[in-house]
Amino acid sequence: MSTTSTYTVKGMTCGHCVSSVKEEVGAVAGVTSVEVDLASGLLTVTSDGPVETARVAAAVEEAGYELAGRS
Repeated sequence: MSTTSTYTVKGMTCGHCVSSVKEEVGAVAGVTSVEVDLASGLLTVTSDGPVETARVAAAVEEAGYELAGRS
């Protein structure tokens, strides 16, 4: 059963930012799909099962941005 979670990312300003976040979050175990909306800062993560927010936050920080919260 797949799970979808939505988060808000702060600090993204361009397409490269989006690519970096998608690449890092996409590498988190269990994640099957990552969508990022630059204008709103929304990050939508689809996974095989629940993924801990801390793991998503760590991936976003690895990309150089900040997870502002879960929607």
